Amino acid sequence: MKLKPKITIADHFLGIEDPRIDRTKRHKLIDIMTIAVCAVICGADGWVAIETYGCAKYEWLKTFLELPNGIPSHDTFARVFAQINPQQFQSCFLGWMKSIQKITEGEVVAIDGKTLRSSYDKSSDQSAIQMVSAWATTNRLVLGQVKVDEKSNEITAIPELLKVLELSGCIVTIDAIGCQKEIVRLITQQNADYVITLKKNQGNLYNEVEKLFQSGIGTGFQKIQHSTYKAEEVGHGRHEIRHYLMLSDIQERLDPDSIWSKLNSVGMVESVRNANGKTTVETRYFISSLESNAEKFANSVRNHWGIENSLHWILDVALREDDSRIRKDNAPENFAVLRHIAVNLLSKEKRVKRGIKNKQFLAAMDNNYLTRVLELAEINI
Repeated sequence: MKLKPKITIADHFLGIEDPRIDRTKRHKLIDIMTIAVCAVICGADGWVAIETYGCAKYEWLKTFLELPNGIPSHDTFARVFAQINPQQFQSCFLGWMKSIQKITEGEVVAIDGKTLRSSYDKSSDQSAIQMVSAWATTNRLVLGQVKVDEKSNEITAIPELLKVLELSGCIVTIDAIGCQKEIVRLITQQNADYVITLKKNQGNLYNEVEKLFQSGIGTGFQKIQHSTYKAEEVGHGRHEIRHYLMLSDIQERLDPDSIWSKLNSVGMVESVRNANGKTTVETRYFISSLESNAEKFANSVRNHWGIENSLHWILDVALREDDSRIRKDNAPENFAVLRHIAVNLLSKEKRVKRGIKNKQFLAAMDNNYLTRVLELAEINI
């Protein structure tokens, strides 16, 4: 039986160029990156914390790292991660994640933006940093992320993220800001489907979709292919009923010139919520490449919010992303990748039935547990 070759963290980061000049290289780049990865898995949320972790774990780290000049200072970590090319780091991250987890057919991939609230710098008039992430909702896996350009918005960042992902067979969900012809085209080019929120800023398309649903409801959907699904939730003093309605074979009615790639259906969600004796009704519309299947449509819409309730919540509560003051050069984007590595690897470890925060605490205390987390990611130390 042929043994599987040993893989180290260094192997996954081979594509990263060392940004330092030779005379300043007191520490090996792979040592710096390995300590940072281990430290963030264990709960470090800044450069001083990473240095502190390194000093506390020096004897253990020395068993598999060279550390020719000891543990780097927090200033060294800050300078190096501010200079590392974020596209190279992102590419290495994507390659690593693809090697340990395959996305399943029909996986809902939610794409959404998040603001790092404490990353603004009033003294230099730098606004808060925004990141756009892709989240595999079933596998609970971060697939990738990009930083939103300071002079732009998510509309330009989403295409850049889509270009580096492998989405074949997936259903991509995006809120209304992603309702753009170019974004839809990039998704379908990868043999993926989409479910995207439609808002009134789409003008004619929104009005035509609204009219089509009103007409269909009024005529009992004569000569219109349709599918329905109902979901109900009760709890915490709230009762909500959601009616999902999907109309298909509508391209000739709404997009005869095929401006929107594979616009096969439109969806409507009517939510009737009763909370504290008050009833509210909300109606939302969606465009989609899916064929008429209201239950699959409902699953896609509901799973989209997994990126808020799972990934963003974990990043804020467990990894304290909203409190981060890291903002120099490429450092915010690169530290975001470190956080995503931690989320993915800790989520993959299933033996310990604890939340991410407690898993971090255990990894910080128990080197054997951290080793297990890394081994599940097919890393040998």
